[in-house]
Amino acid sequence: MRLAMLLLLWVWTMVAQGDELPPWVSPEGHDDPHAGMVLDTANGIWLTPVMLVESLASATHVLVGEKHDNPDHHRLQLWLLQQLHDRRPQGSLLMEMIEPAQQAAVDRLQNQTPQDSGALERELEWSEGWDWALYGPLVRWGLSHPERLLAANLGAEEMRAIYQAPPPTSPVYDGAAIKALNDAISSSHCGKLPEGQFPAMLSIQQARDAHMAGQLIEAPTPALLLAGNFHVRKDLGAPLHWPEEGLDQPLVVMLVEVGSELPDRSQADFVWVTAALPAQDYCAQWE
Repeated sequence: MRLAMLLLLWVWTMVAQGDELPPWVSPEGHDDPHAGMVLDTANGIWLTPVMLVESLASATHVLVGEKHDNPDHHRLQLWLLQQLHDRRPQGSLLMEMIEPAQQAAVDRLQNQTPQDSGALERELEWSEGWDWALYGPLVRWGLSHPERLLAANLGAEEMRAIYQAPPPTSPVYDGAAIKALNDAISSSHCGKLPEGQFPAMLSIQQARDAHMAGQLIEAPTPALLLAGNFHVRKDLGAPLHWPEEGLDQPLVVMLVEVGSELPDRSQADFVWVTAALPAQDYCAQWE
């Protein structure tokens, strides 16, 4: 009881200080007792988002995973960036959604007066595959606050070359990781991808994650990467390609919808539970 009262007092204090979270946009799961809370997977303790900020403020490298189409994930990412920046300047923001070919335009726009949103989208030649309504506010923040906004993804030409001539699978992946990645590749293609294409797809995933890790290491610090949840997972994604020595291990935060299976400590350091979108059959278009 005493711990619960102290936690409630902490929440009231942070709200009074102007650290309110954005209201939910996704319609489901608002009444879940853990909606908006953060699981510290190392000890099973539930934290407030402000406690999460304090836990991340001293970290040199942070990876934040998302479900790409959930608007609350992007609103919470922006809130987290703002809160961290208020506590210490953010050195860089890296985004999976930005490719190397866009970096020159990003560099021209860094620290410039923000443009009209539509003009900025055109200037960056933003891909239609990433909903600008969701990512635009994060891009604009990244252009005006940290030292650098950086591309984290591989370019399309690089991925095509890897697909045509897949390199060997890295020894950082054990058998369980390879199976999990192949299962994810299969499910993301709704079971329609021929098994003969799995090695090439796995090589692209490997290359993207290794590239993201390398970009994060080279970025001005503190550095924070935004990417899909599979790319940030400690057991499958970019953290597997992190040096074993010479650098502190990055901290991993995964944003997960209410009702989803919660990652464990082998997958993430912190799990932020959010409101959920209605269940959707993403494979209906394949029928």
